[in-house]
Formats: sequence, C-alpha cells, structure tokens
Amino acid sequence: MGPVDADWRADLDAVDAALVDEYQSEFPVVERPFRVVGEELGVSEDEALSRVERLRERGVFRRFGAVLNPPVIGSSTLAAVSAPEERFDEVAEIINGYRQVNHNYRRDHEWNMWFVVTAGSRETRDRILGEIEERTDCAVLNLPMLTDYYIDLEFPVVNDDRFARETVPSPEARAEDPRAEDPRTRENSAETTVSATRISEEATGGLSALEAALLLEIQDGFPLSATPYGDVADAVDADVDDVLAAVRRLLDDGCIKRIGCVVNHVVTGFRNNCMVVWDIPDDELDVRGERVGSLPYVTLCYHRPRRPEQGWPYNLFTMIHGREADVVDEKIDELAAEHLPFDHERLYSTETLKQTGAQYDELVGDDR
Repeated sequence: MGPVDADWRADLDAVDAALVDEYQSEFPVVERPFRVVGEELGVSEDEALSRVERLRERGVFRRFGAVLNPPVIGSSTLAAVSAPEERFDEVAEIINGYRQVNHNYRRDHEWNMWFVVTAGSRETRDRILGEIEERTDCAVLNLPMLTDYYIDLEFPVVNDDRFARETVPSPEARAEDPRAEDPRTRENSAETTVSATRISEEATGGLSALEAALLLEIQDGFPLSATPYGDVADAVDADVDDVLAAVRRLLDDGCIKRIGCVVNHVVTGFRNNCMVVWDIPDDELDVRGERVGSLPYVTLCYHRPRRPEQGWPYNLFTMIHGREADVVDEKIDELAAEHLPFDHERLYSTETLKQTGAQYDELVGDDR
C-alpha cells in the first residue's frame, strides 16, 4: 500500500479503528497484553493479535512496541548541512551510513538536509558530527534540544481530519464546555500536558544493566506474539516479572515515551509536514512555548539554540502535520497571526532520506 492510497480505511471495522486510534499508547504492560486488549474490544486474544499483525503488514502500523526518548536516554541532536545539489546524494549516503543517524530529511531551505544523531554520550555524538563535517566538506549546524514544551506524534488518523489532532479540543474549548472531549479516542480524554522540561546534553539515562539490555532488545519493536514481554525476557535472559517492572520504571522515568502501535502517518494520509522555526525574544520563550505547545494543531514544540555565527537566529521549533499542504500553510498563518508574531521560516519536508528507530548500542559499551 502506497502513501497516496485514499482507501486505506475502506475495510476497517470498529475494532480495527479502535486499535489504530486508541492503542498508540498505554498498551498494557502485563504478561499477556493482547488478552487485555481483546477483552476491552470484545474480541479474543488471538483476534486482537492477528488484527495488529494484519495492520502492520498493510503498512498502517510501522511497528508495535516502545517509542523511546533519545534526549533522556543518551545525547541527541538535530543537525543540518547545506549540501550542494550536485553532491546531494553523496552527502546523504555518508550521513546515512552512521547507525547513530536515525532520521534524515531533505527540506526546502538553504540548509537542505536535516538529520538526527543519537549516541550514548555527548562526546560520541559530537565526534560523529565532526566526522560528518570532515567527510562531507559541509559545515554542520548542531541544534540540540534544550527545552521540551510538547512532543507527541500520537494522534487519531481514522477520520477526515485536515491536520493532526484536529479532533482534539483546544484548552479554550475545554474551559467553555468540559463535555467537548472527543469520545473516539482515549488519548483525547485528557487535556494536553504542556510544560517547560529542560533537557541535558549530558544525559545518559542512569540505566541498570537490565534496563540497558532491555532497551537494546526493544529499540526496533516488540515481538508480535501473545507474550511479547516474555519473549523479550527470554532474549535478555531475565525473568518476565523483572522485565515488566523495568519497562514500568522506564516509562515512569521518561526513557520510554509510550508503548503501543506506532502508526505510519504518511501512509494514513498525513504526508504534509512543515518544521517552522521562530526568532522568539528570550524572555518570552517559555511562555510562548508552553502556550503554542497546547494548541491542537501543533505536534511538536521545543527550544533549540541560536547559532548566529552560522546565520541561524531561530530558537523555537514547531511542527505541523496535515493531509494537504494548503491546510498546513493555513495553520502556520494562524500560528503567526495569533500566537507568534515574530520572524520565522517554513522548512517543508520534501523527501525522506532515512527513517529508523534510534540505536542505543553505545549504552552497553559498544562505542565505535
């Protein structure tokens, strides 16, 4: 199934729709999670499992498992280069060759290649950036996250929404009418939580040996079986109760953001996205960041450093995902007019060069 398949929802029934929209997070952390999910949806354990398998095979789900939080576990940064067009593919191949690079996109901007580097330490991260700069002969723009206001790519997709989280009521709507919740999804039943969370570039996660081994085992997803946690326990030579307890700790500590079915937003129609960068007065940054992070149409909002010596004056990043490009533009216009009346630039993603889960090999000492 391709990303332009408009009929991907045609044969989904209510159970499939619930699996897609309601189980992107809060998947049960118990020995037989699909039994619990089946009971909640009125189907058998085997049926719940087979439906998730089928949705993954169709490409609706990218994977099943944990969404890890790179800035908490290790040292992560967003970086960019300005690759000459005649060498663009060559530069992309060099950058994508690093296993620590898990996302890489072409964006419509002078800085035309944007990638994420996640390593076990800041030292390793910066060494990789230095190697990339030397091997590509391109200056690297290094923009680590300093403050997280709101980051979540979890939103309902079995709908006709024009932009991500359109059916999530705004804080204003909730204040006016507490019944304004959208009953279709569990994640919409709670108000968006937004706060200024500082991120350390020196993060290492403080992981135990079991937690480190566990993260390495699950970084590409859980086994799709009736006993995924038990299978992981066997793989890391641990007791399943210890693995379940470790997963719960990692969720509580923020190393794991959520556990569930990871939706392929491109396949499900949200293939237009724009990273908008803003020049916000430093003394207004937290107030503006928290306010914007609470808006339903903003999927990501965070603070990264300015780099004036490289001609980069921007310090607030927002992301908006939509089904149509003109709708994304409409919401950016609204954001600029009503919330962020400051200089900004729109960096549209035009090509996916690499997209994988972050790799955490260095957490257990493999720091090559």
